Amino acid sequence: MTATSARLLLGDAADMADIADVSVDLIVTSPPYPMIEMWDEAFAGQDERVGASLRQARGGDAFELMHLQLDRIWSECRRVLKPGGIACVNIGDATRTLDGDFQLYSNHSRILTWFVNHGFATLPDILWRKQTNAPTKFMGSGMLPVGAYVTYEHEYILILRHGRRRKFTSPLDMTRRRQSAFFWEERNLWFSDLWLDLKGTTQGLVEKAARSRSAAFPYELAYRLICMFSIKGDVVLDPFAGTGTTLAAAAATGRNALGFELDEKLVPIARQVLRSVPDFANAHNRERLHRHLEFTARRITQSGPLKHRNTPYGFPVMTAQERELVISDVLDVREDGEVLSIRYQEGPQLEFVRPWSDEEILSRDPPAPAAP
Repeated sequence: MTATSARLLLGDAADMADIADVSVDLIVTSPPYPMIEMWDEAFAGQDERVGASLRQARGGDAFELMHLQLDRIWSECRRVLKPGGIACVNIGDATRTLDGDFQLYSNHSRILTWFVNHGFATLPDILWRKQTNAPTKFMGSGMLPVGAYVTYEHEYILILRHGRRRKFTSPLDMTRRRQSAFFWEERNLWFSDLWLDLKGTTQGLVEKAARSRSAAFPYELAYRLICMFSIKGDVVLDPFAGTGTTLAAAAATGRNALGFELDEKLVPIARQVLRSVPDFANAHNRERLHRHLEFTARRITQSGPLKHRNTPYGFPVMTAQERELVISDVLDVREDGEVLSIRYQEGPQLEFVRPWSDEEILSRDPPAPAAP
């Protein structure tokens, strides 16, 4: 039986004084978006010059003042992130009209510039195209040039590395890395530069009002990034924890979670999300395993038997790197003050363990659809 912990602190992430230098392996976060109106009050509350600049239609000044607040957080992230650690920042650019003048405010390029100027290596980013059913997507003068504007329906996931590539040298880290592998078909989906399949919700983890107040990204977004850029036992930090989506995904994947949140109203919601990790994490685990078996059946039908076999589960896999992959179920979550301890099952889910034959994989019934 293994265990990790999740810790959620109420306070400004610009003051991580009790977090040790070079102690974090991965950062996954989505900050308040400068020049998006719903965040004006939060930024102006920390610097009155923001509100004055907006009232005087000095958008460029307001934009820079807001980002100076975020820079304080990024500076602390740089201090605590280990060499080779990754920072994943989900951010959208802003469009805004001030005093009749419509402009784009490029949040992603401003944040990217800060990290590059402070020694981070820029890795290929991901464009997350948020699905929308809005019947009218254009802005401006409709069919008349030149006053109509392109509608933004995507956000950026910036991926930045602190120094040179991380190396895994200890036997324990190498074992954890092999156990943290993802399926070949997941690799092909996750490591695309364009994500089209994620909706802008948290998949029912928290109520709608809290999602609106925190602008939370989907659970699956955090889950993927954590699987892509960390291994089991790592420490994952979210300096803008919100409703706890990143912390929940970290706990669900066998990582340690650390978060800061300035809005005291969101902290109890995040803690409730963490308490509910076993239910949705274990359901998600089974969905991953079912999807792999469905992929395997299609692959066998199209191309014949797969060459490799996963040792813990016994089913076929595409590559040798998937042979030790195991997706651990969460047993329970226990609270001790501000720290929540998460315990995991050591081995694979027994209902998926058998000497899978190709015939059994091809003849298995599809799983029942998950409850809404």
